[in-house]
Amino acid sequence: MNMNAKCQMPNAKSTRLKCGFSLIELLIVVAIISILVSLGAVSYSQAQKKARDSRRSSDMKAIQNAMEQYYADTSSTYPTVTTDLTAAYLPAGFPSDPLGGTWPAYNTTFPSSGYCSCAKLEGTTTGGNSGLACAYGSGSYYCVSNLQ
Repeated sequence: MNMNAKCQMPNAKSTRLKCGFSLIELLIVVAIISILVSLGAVSYSQAQKKARDSRRSSDMKAIQNAMEQYYADTSSTYPTVTTDLTAAYLPAGFPSDPLGGTWPAYNTTFPSSGYCSCAKLEGTTTGGNSGLACAYGSGSYYCVSNLQ
C-alpha cells in the first residue's frame, strides 16, 4: 500500500487512515505568514511617507515658480502675502498638505528681500535649501527661496 508519509497506519480500533498537519507545522506556517504581513505593512507605510514628501517637494517648487512668475510680471517685486498669488500663478490654489490639517508642513515667510517657503518632511532626508531661516523647529525640511 502506497501511503503518504504523514499518514499513520490504522490501529486495531480504527480502520481509517489518520492524515493531517501537526500543530507545530501549522504554527510555523502562521508565524511565516505573520512575518511577511508585518514586513509588507512597514514597507507600505514607508512608501506612503515618501510619496507625501515627494508631493511636498513638488508643492514647494510650484510655490517657487509662482513667486518667480509674479516677480517677472510685477516689475521685480515679490508678493508680500500668499493671497497675492492669484489663480494666474497657482491655478489649483495654494497647496495644502497631503496629510491633512494636523501636520504642520508648510511655512512661507516674506522678508524684505523676497520670500522663503519650507515644507516639513516626514522622512529623514532634506532637500532644496534646507538651511534657510524659514525652516521652523527641528526635523527635515525642503525649502525654496527667491532666485533673484
